[in-house]
Order: sequence, then structure tokens, then C-alpha cells
Amino acid sequence: MPRVINDKDKGKAAILPLAKTTRIGIVLYSGAKLAAVLGLTDLFMVANGFSAEQGGEYPGELQISHWGANKETAQLECVFETHPEKQSQPDCLIFPPTLEIDLPTTATNNLLEWARVQHASGTLLCSVCGGAFLLAHMGLLNGRSATTHWSYSELLATRFPEICVDTDELIIDLGDVVTAGGVMAWLDLGLKLVDRYLGPVVMMRTAQFFLIDPAGRQQRFYANFSPPLHHGDAAILKVQLWLQTLPAESITIDTMAAKAKLGQRTFLRRFQKATGLTPTDYVQHLKVQKARELLEFTTLSIKEISWKVGYEDSGFFRKTFQKIIGLPPLDYRRRFGTGDRVANQQISPRPKNLSWAAD
Repeated sequence: MPRVINDKDKGKAAILPLAKTTRIGIVLYSGAKLAAVLGLTDLFMVANGFSAEQGGEYPGELQISHWGANKETAQLECVFETHPEKQSQPDCLIFPPTLEIDLPTTATNNLLEWARVQHASGTLLCSVCGGAFLLAHMGLLNGRSATTHWSYSELLATRFPEICVDTDELIIDLGDVVTAGGVMAWLDLGLKLVDRYLGPVVMMRTAQFFLIDPAGRQQRFYANFSPPLHHGDAAILKVQLWLQTLPAESITIDTMAAKAKLGQRTFLRRFQKATGLTPTDYVQHLKVQKARELLEFTTLSIKEISWKVGYEDSGFFRKTFQKIIGLPPLDYRRRFGTGDRVANQQISPRPKNLSWAAD
């Protein structure tokens, strides 16, 4: 119910909205990384401080709770609540990252069943990194796109072939389900939820406070090229290992097919089946991977790097690099280079309302 107060200036009753409260629950399943659980809790509380400053008399507020299974009974219970007097059904549930991709335990299955019921009632479900496997176990990603840590992409696609796995993206928002990629993508997910529930101004101030770039990042900025080597095709593996040792030079498909002792058409078919890439695309990925290392650790010019990795046309190198990585070479160096980096970061002032931090 809205509050009715007397507006003395207008001489009539004015109806003012109650503060908008959003309840976010974090699921403490077996293997969940507590650093992310506590980090998300801190991020949301900092956002609340900025919301109190920015939101006028009735600011938006995030109420945070942690949900886990009792170790003895395996039954669900709330183990932490920022507003214990206002406990109710979460509007959003987050499955934090894990590095232990195992089959769900009995206790975890109880959590998943509870989360499934919450989702059916309108609760937004989110995952970070390996947490996507739990959403997959619930069947909520079937026939839909999802992301996880780039090193888990093949495993997720193999276990759940109904899912369109896209680990180039750091976050995929399907409306009722949100998946975030790497272990540290809880920061990006946290900011996305702050933007969703408290607005872009609070999100930007929170990002500045934590020194996070809120611009749309992609996992391919960070993912190394890790081609599959356990596909079982010895002839193709021989070519792959040979390609890794070659200096920068022009390599033709005829040369690769001869190395595999296969006809060209047979080689092309088997290579793509084994690696998921055409031989030409595969070689481009290898060259770009070498270029990334030179951009990160040297001060060579873009033209020098393009020559070193086998591109005579530096313009074509720039286009190929951006197509594969998602950033132009110069922007990539600015972001990740250590050869000649000058850090210019501005620390955002501390929000006034952070009394919780001293508790």
C-alpha cells in the first residue's frame, strides 16, 4: 500500500510510493566460491549507499540473503539476511561461480528444486562461471543461449547439447535467466543487477568505486586459443602440433594436407570435424594468439607485430585481430599490455552511507 501524507503546500493529501525494495538471494551450493558470495554482498551494499544518496526521499534498496542446505538434514534454510525482519521470496537468485563441476549432491538437488519453484513464480535466476551447469540441470537453458567460463564451453556443450553455448559473451540476459562467464564475472553480473534494480546512475558510481570498467566486455578478450587435441584423429593432430612449431610464414592447405598424408578434400573435412575450424581459420587463430603475446609483453609497433606473426598487410592483420578478439590491436594493448603501460585510474569517492562496513 502507498503512504498517504498531508501535503501542506497544496492543502490536500498526496500519495507517495514506498521505497522500491528488491530481494536478492545468493545460493550457497556445494563448491560455490565464497569470495564471490561475499564480494557480491559487499557490492550490493555499496550500491545501496549510493542509492540512498541519489534516490531522494524514497530510494531503491537491495535486500541480500544467503540460502544453503542444512548439513545434517539437507533441508533449505536462510543462513544470512541483511533485513531479517523483512524476509520473503527472493526477486532474484544467484548461483555463484564454482571450479568443481560435479553432479549435484542431494543437498544441491534440494536447492535446485526450490530454485525451480521460485523461477516458476517469477524469480530471476542468474549464474556465474560453473554455476551455469546448475541452471542446465534444471532444464532452464534448453534451446537457449548461455555462457560459462570459456574453459568449460566444450564440457557444457557436451553434457547439455540442447544448449547453444556462446562463451564469447561475458553475460547473456534472456530476461528470466542471466548467465555470466568467467570466475570474476560476478562483478559484471553484480553491476548489471544494480543497473536493473537501482538504475544506471547508481551502477556507474558503484563501478567507479570498485574501479570496474562497466563497458560491455567479452570473454574472448581474455580467452586464449586452446584448440581441441583429444579428438582422436592422429593425422590431424600431427598437423596441429606441426603448426605450433612453425615460424611466421605462409602455410597452404596443400602443404597441410601433404603433412597429414591425406587428399585435400579429405583433409579439409577431417580437420574441421576435429577442430571445429577450417584450416585457414585455425592458422589465423594461431597467428592472432602470437600477436596477443607480443602486444601484451613488448613495445613493438603494430606493423612490426603483423610482420612477425606472418601478415604482410598490417591493415588485414588489424581486421583479422578485431574479428577474432573483439578489440583492435591498439585497444587490446592499452587494456592488457605490460610492456609500456601507464596506469591512469581515478578512484571514486567513498559513498557517505557506508556505516555497514565498520560493523
